[in-house]
Amino acid sequence: MFILAYQAFDGVARGDARIQGALAGGMIAALATALGTVPVLLSQQFSQRSYDIMLGFGAGVMLAASSFSLVIPGLAAAKAQGASAWGAGGIVGGGILLGALLLLAIDRAVPHEHFVKGVEGPQARTLRRVWLFVLAIVLHNLPEGLAIGVAFAGTDPVGAAALTTGISIQDVPEGMVVALALRGVGYGRLSSVALGIVSGLVEPLAAVFGALLITVSAGMLPWGLAMAAGAMLYVISHEVIPESHRQGHEASATGGLVLGFVVMMVLDTALG
Repeated sequence: MFILAYQAFDGVARGDARIQGALAGGMIAALATALGTVPVLLSQQFSQRSYDIMLGFGAGVMLAASSFSLVIPGLAAAKAQGASAWGAGGIVGGGILLGALLLLAIDRAVPHEHFVKGVEGPQARTLRRVWLFVLAIVLHNLPEGLAIGVAFAGTDPVGAAALTTGISIQDVPEGMVVALALRGVGYGRLSSVALGIVSGLVEPLAAVFGALLITVSAGMLPWGLAMAAGAMLYVISHEVIPESHRQGHEASATGGLVLGFVVMMVLDTALG
């Protein structure tokens, strides 16, 4: 861990564009989480329908970004390293499964609280409710930060920027929901906003970590891209979509998802 921290500092100091890009992308996503807490700070709220549409739009953008900024570049990277078409498909497919399984293992092993299904995990009752909410958001932000870092460590900076945009859009309502949840269980306005902001700080750390892993071994690039995509798909299906449908605005949220996917697809393919 200390070695990786030193390499991260050294990479930033030496002007390594990949490390700097990962750090900048992670910071943008963290700022988006912080932006979502502003309505709570100002005692303002979006309508539930607007919140669900934004969440759906973010899910659509993330879904397209996973496909066009992670899976397709992962296939290209595997082929560039000498893999056949079948071999590249096997590497990326295996990486997607590993990424999803890793998130599933974390989801099962770590006590936390889903906004939809309530408390899960061993000994969850021993944790205070506020930390269950914060931990849930941190679990969501971890694969997002890793995906940003892996993308910036690749060869497609435009795609990495597009992926960062999609994650950041989704992080705005995520920051709002954790701050609102904390207010709902009795925490003060400033405390709720502060904890909401802190929950997003894992993203720049995870982004730099993801970029470092790829820069240490270029052979890990297709696996890293694929695992980030699998983790993202898990989060989208397991958390973001159910949350956007929870209040009965399924049609609006689905419309937002489709629109987000189309917008991200057009931007990614046109700019890439």
